[in-house]
Amino acid sequence: MIQDQGPARRGRPAGASTSTPRQAPKPKRPTPQWRRMDLHLHTPGSNDYQEPRVSYLDILRQAAARGLDIIAITDHNTVAGYAAMQKEVEQLLWLESRGRIDPTEQRLLDDYRRVLDKLLVLPGFEFTATFGFHILGIFPPETPVSYLEHLLLTLRVPPTSLRIGGQTVGATSDVLTAYHVINEAGGIVIAAHANSGNGVMLRGIDFGGQTRIAYTQDANLHALEVTDLEKRGNQTTRRFFDGSKPEYPRPMRCIQGSDAHRLIRESTSSPYLGVGDRVTEVLLEEVSFEALARVLRGNDHSLTRPYRGSAKAIDFVQLAREEGESLVQSFHPTINQRGGHLDNVLHDICAMANTNGGTIYVGLPADPKAKPEGVREPQKAIEALRGTIAKRFSPQPQVVIDSLPTAGTTVVRIAVQPGPDVPYAIDNNLFYVRDEAETTLAVRDEIVRLVAGGLSRREAAPTAQPAQPIAAVAPEPPPTREHRPARPQQANGRSGYEPPRTGVEHVEIEERDGVKYHTLRDLRNGNLINNVTRSSARRLWHYAITQVETAPPDLSAAQWRNNVAVLNRRQKGNMNLYDLAVREGDRVHIYYGVTDGGLSDSMLALIGEAARE
Repeated sequence: MIQDQGPARRGRPAGASTSTPRQAPKPKRPTPQWRRMDLHLHTPGSNDYQEPRVSYLDILRQAAARGLDIIAITDHNTVAGYAAMQKEVEQLLWLESRGRIDPTEQRLLDDYRRVLDKLLVLPGFEFTATFGFHILGIFPPETPVSYLEHLLLTLRVPPTSLRIGGQTVGATSDVLTAYHVINEAGGIVIAAHANSGNGVMLRGIDFGGQTRIAYTQDANLHALEVTDLEKRGNQTTRRFFDGSKPEYPRPMRCIQGSDAHRLIRESTSSPYLGVGDRVTEVLLEEVSFEALARVLRGNDHSLTRPYRGSAKAIDFVQLAREEGESLVQSFHPTINQRGGHLDNVLHDICAMANTNGGTIYVGLPADPKAKPEGVREPQKAIEALRGTIAKRFSPQPQVVIDSLPTAGTTVVRIAVQPGPDVPYAIDNNLFYVRDEAETTLAVRDEIVRLVAGGLSRREAAPTAQPAQPIAAVAPEPPPTREHRPARPQQANGRSGYEPPRTGVEHVEIEERDGVKYHTLRDLRNGNLINNVTRSSARRLWHYAITQVETAPPDLSAAQWRNNVAVLNRRQKGNMNLYDLAVREGDRVHIYYGVTDGGLSDSMLALIGEAARE
């Protein structure tokens, strides 16, 4: 729109000496600052906008008044709103350049200059994919409107709909194709209001588990826009997608946007938010699309945080401690070799690389109420840790190590990526895996599966292909109901519920030479672990085996509710752990140590109803 002319050239001050040449100082790297963004704004270009007489300048003024630094115009299946705003600015500039602008028009242009000097305005759209799912595509400010319209046509938006701005546009491209097309075109891809209506999480739908996984874990998707980012607890969307669930191993960045359909919200009960009513802060070195894209496409989720008014800044380390240890998160008070602390850190790195990846914090205990000691000379500790990892691991895992401030001290953070070269070993022959919040040496069956999984992954690795132009992108067929898992039925005495996705199932017991050997099923991945004894079992396995051997469930006394019975419920930190019995025909499955996150929505609701009775 209005081009930035950049800073004026500065001449040498009068009287400055030129006799002694000096080496030009190296430019300082900009200090990152927290910037506020709202990447989901509608305009009168959307036919459901609540105030059609509002001007585009009014929207920019309101964004500037709310203290925003970056906004995106994302009308429904159109860029007509952004194009109209751009055309208005271009006409005013043309009149000014020819000396034909009147005072009213000049004041309007000056207002545009004032707000655009404070605000980065990005073009984009909210695309409606097949089955009504909404996807945000956001692009650099210099992107031509015609290019964005071409993308919408590529996504099968009918030409007659490009100016309407409606949510309903017929049979368009499917979600995965949309992710790919927008990303290949250089855009930022965000699943709009993913946890609510028209969101890719499929809330309120009892089937489609594999579809939900595909829609929220695709490599071309950069972030999930959610409506509960400011809430705390285990049931929030951000916690669901933190990488701790085996079927959702990729941690997803969650942000929030207003989805504003008016300037100012009429009342707290109104479903239509105003500009800047839901804001995300992002830590940027500069306010630019490129800097924003680097953050949203990156893996450091501490670079974004929810913002509301003058609320206290979020301490991400403290927030992690409040969430507690999990499959993808652990804490260590120190990294000293004495006492085995360094080895424990290395064990967690190995386990997370062999499992789902995760984050390790060094310099503080897991207890959120305990004072963190921090790490002295963190940079020195980081370099020493990198050297130790390179020396003791085979192959070397993919880790990013940095430091973060918290509670007046500095801790070291180790971000472990899920490894492409599984299995990873310490000292050539020690293989570790992560089981919920516990790191243990892998047993034989787990090592076999790690090796097999690594081999199959390498065999399936795609060869490099030349990049295809956007026009050559072949739309994938939209997912149909045949591609989704069938909805559970109640017929033939079956339970009608998906098995839990956390905990273990006790399958069978066999006694040989006076020793009881158990077969367990790891509910995270469905793998069977054979020949586990009470003495060799790890924590959760040991609990399940102890219950079977010393206190087998009395199914005749169980309180059944729709083929499900809660045998035991206990609290561990901030988690609920359940022992469940589930009838399936003539068989009863016994599950131990199931968490809330491992239950389907229907089973979780059933257990909640039983607890309230």
